[in-house]
Amino acid sequence: MTKLILVRHGQSIWNKELRYQGQTDVALTSLGNEQAMLLARRLAGQEITAVYASDLSRAFLTAQAIARVHNLPVMPVTNLRELHFGLWEGLTHEEISAKWPELMRKWYTHPDEVDLPGGENFRQLKDRAMRAINELVAKHRDETFVVVSHGGTIRTILCGILNIHLNYVWSIQQDNTAVNIIHFYGDRPVVTLVNDTHHLVVKYPISGQFT
Repeated sequence: MTKLILVRHGQSIWNKELRYQGQTDVALTSLGNEQAMLLARRLAGQEITAVYASDLSRAFLTAQAIARVHNLPVMPVTNLRELHFGLWEGLTHEEISAKWPELMRKWYTHPDEVDLPGGENFRQLKDRAMRAINELVAKHRDETFVVVSHGGTIRTILCGILNIHLNYVWSIQQDNTAVNIIHFYGDRPVVTLVNDTHHLVVKYPISGQFT
């Protein structure tokens, strides 16, 4: 049995400002760093053999907090990046709605049919993200490994694994440092946990590795 621990990054500056960030490299906030440490404490007892992350710093630094506890490097994977929002990156919902009102409405009702101006669509994101996940699952048969990525990317991965149409992508919540767990029994995936953030409330004990 292969175990994938799929995690969203900690709070970024643009998460806090409610800006679409996409592939813009935005730093973690102080809260985001704290969330990453709490997540690392939660996963300290897992027998993790490898840690992968999007190469964008908000995901990579979150992954480093986890990897440090297990004395592992973080291996960057470009295909795990967030959806490329193109001209929307750096803008708020209100700013986008003012300039692209029809497209924004369709974005929430039929996201699978939206090509972002200057960016990607969800089908392209799903193709590259699932390609990365399938490669990693094949590489880590019968092991437990961690992937740290982004909200949109994780939603499309879960849609791909569960064979859910991408028009339902917004039906899956992904909070900062949310933990999702997928077990693979051969080629059969079973999703056992989605969007769990109880480590932000339940304080795990600090081991010697954190002192």
